[in-house]
Order: sequence, then C-alpha cells, then structure tokens
Amino acid sequence: MRKILLAGLVILMAACESENEGYQISGTVQNAPDGQKLIISELNDSNTQVVHIDTIEIKEGKFELDLPEKEQPTISFLTVEGTRGNVVYIAGNSPVEFTVYPDSIYSSEISGGADNEVLSTYLESVKGVSKKMGEHRNAAREAMMNKDSVALQNLQAFQEQLFKEDKQTKASLVESNPNSIVSVMILQDMLNTSAYSSAELKGFYEQLSPEVKELPLAKIVKTRLDKMSKTAVGSKAPEFSAPTPEGNELALNDALGKVTLVDFWASWCKPCRVENPNIVEVYKKYHDQGFNIIQVSLDRPGQKEKWIQAIEDDNLGAWNHVSNLMFWQDPVAVDYGIRAIPAAFLLDENGKIIAKDLRGDALGQKVGEVLNNSSSN
Repeated sequence: MRKILLAGLVILMAACESENEGYQISGTVQNAPDGQKLIISELNDSNTQVVHIDTIEIKEGKFELDLPEKEQPTISFLTVEGTRGNVVYIAGNSPVEFTVYPDSIYSSEISGGADNEVLSTYLESVKGVSKKMGEHRNAAREAMMNKDSVALQNLQAFQEQLFKEDKQTKASLVESNPNSIVSVMILQDMLNTSAYSSAELKGFYEQLSPEVKELPLAKIVKTRLDKMSKTAVGSKAPEFSAPTPEGNELALNDALGKVTLVDFWASWCKPCRVENPNIVEVYKKYHDQGFNIIQVSLDRPGQKEKWIQAIEDDNLGAWNHVSNLMFWQDPVAVDYGIRAIPAAFLLDENGKIIAKDLRGDALGQKVGEVLNNSSSN
C-alpha cells in the first residue's frame, strides 16, 4: 500500500510540474472577424532573423494560446494577419494579456510579467519623444519659411532639452531594471545613436545583472561595445590592409601623415558625396603640412567601376583609396563598427584617434589646429 501511495504521489507531482510548464498568451482583438489569424514569432539568438513560433485563429474577437516554456526571455512579436506592423512583447514564463487594435497596432496594450511592464514604459517614452519630434519638425519648417530666427533658436533649445530628457529616461530605466532584457534593448537603441560615449555605454552595461549579461542579445551588445571602445577618441586606430583600385594592398600605417583622415564612404551614399568637396578643400589646404587621407569604400560586390567613377567625378584621386567591395560586410568597416556612413576618424601621427565624424568647417578647423600645435612644439 505504501508503494502504491508513493507511486501515486510521484505521478501527481509530475502532473503538477507539467501544468506549470510554458506560458499562456491571451487577449482581445478589436473588430476582428472570426478565423482571422494571429502570428507569433520571436527574434533568434543572433538578433538577425524573426522566427515563426505559432499561429492561432481569432474567435469572437478573442484568442488564447499555450506556448512552450522559455529557458530565457525573448523579444517576441504578435502580428495580425493582413495588417502592417506588430505588437512587441517579452516572452517569459508569465501569462501575457493583450488588447490589440489592428487599425492602430502600436497603440495595443500589453500586461503580464515584470519585463513587459518595463517594456510598456519604454515604448510609451519612445512614442512620446517621436510625437514631440514630429511637432518640432513641423514648427521648424514653418519658422524657416517665415524666416523667424527667434523661433528657430527657441526650437533648437527645445530640441536639445528633448534629447537631454530622452537620455535621462533611458539611463533611469536601465539603472532601475538591471534584471530585465528590456534594459539590453534600450542599450542597443543607445548604441544606434551617436549621443553616448563608449564610456557611458560601458557604465550602463556594467550595471546589468550577471544573468542578463548571459542573454544572447546582451552578448551582441557587449561585442558592439568592445568594437566601439576600439575606435573611441584616445584609442589607437585598428590596423587594416585592403585593396586599392589598382589591386594592390595598402596598409593604414603606410598612409599615415602628421594628421590622417580615415573616411568611410561609398559611391551610392549621397551624404558622402555631398561632403566630398569639403574634404577636397581641406586636403588642398593642409596636405603640404602633413595632412593625409585614406578613404574606405563600402561599395557593393561587382561594382568596382562605380567606385572608381565616383573617385574621378568627385576629384578624389589625390589621396589613397581602398575597398574590399563587400558593402556593409567589408572587414575594415566591421572592425571599426561602422553601421552608417559617412563615418570618419581623424588620427595623429602615431595612429591615435583624436576626433570622429567631423564634417564641414569642423574638419578643417580641427586639422589646422592639430597641425599648428605640432609645428609649434
């Protein structure tokens, strides 16, 4: 009898465990016909692809779905079939409830789990900043049309204050939620702007809990932070060697002058082409004093002719050029953490980075300043 009781207890415990495995999503979808499908997906571990997880049909405006247990939280998406956009949520092992508005998908509401509370707070902040920026752009356009310099100055001050408040909000959310994957999402968003130094971002990253640092997304952020530190002002610029238009290999060390501009560009990049005449003028003014340039092109595979033609059209032939013709996968660009162009690094004679992303008058002023200081020493 005792053996029978023990066996029954084991079976009961196993049943209880199986009931607790996984998590459930449920909710309502406004004005949805019966049979319309909801698609559940999530980001893969490399943060490069959205993977389909499951599909469910809406019945009487409602849905309910049991999903497998999560080993770790993931960034997930709920998509209403036939509509644009999706509802972002964090899938953990807590039930998640939705109120979905297909006609205004980004206004949909989510509840359930601590991560989703943080995510909702963050998304509301992002929407608020986006709305204010839209209003700012409209007001700035009107002020420019009216040539209202006072209004433009006020709008510039407003924009700076908005950026400052946005930075403070992001920092506060990360600092207050070291155990949340949402903090890693926020850090990733921070990395995609030029508003933060590598030291600031590293400080935020170090506040994350050990468990969160083990998440795949956190490891991706760490890799990007490490690359960003490699190209921070004050660091030695990463060495590289790449093919010239003639097919020869040229190393960075062989192109260094007293001051050297490493400029990432491409023939297809309009802002790069707009900046090129300024670079030409700075080169003409300071080359004899020791200013060198090496431009790294992110032109696409098989488009060498376009690269060479752009060099000729923009009168860039007086200095060094290299490219692996691998678009964003160019190993030099990858090593420098390039995610947008134009991107530029100003180096001293020892290859140390002394400034980044200087354009227009700022480039010429900095080059002149460094050369004048070196000649007076």
